[in-house]
Amino acid sequence: MTAFDETSEPTSADRAIAHERAAIDAIDRELVQLVRQRLEVSRRIQALRAAAGGERIAQDREREVVARWTTEFGQPGAAVADALLALARGPGEGPDIGRSDP
Repeated sequence: MTAFDETSEPTSADRAIAHERAAIDAIDRELVQLVRQRLEVSRRIQALRAAAGGERIAQDREREVVARWTTEFGQPGAAVADALLALARGPGEGPDIGRSDP
């Protein structure tokens, strides 16, 4: 990568990198919206389970989610799943299912 400052013209590599970073930023915005949608669906499920007299959090289901993400992305996938599940549970609620450290 080239060093770019205000006194030099951007190179084609600088422009390509800026273009790709803009693409990542757009994807990140989409991911944020998808996570917000996932949280809403999860909260509706939690409310339905609680209204039916069940547990708000289904640990078997959470293990399935972690397994799916781990299969796709390895241990970093488990961390993504844990983060998604923690967001859905709310602060301080429930274990990190995919966490391998004590």
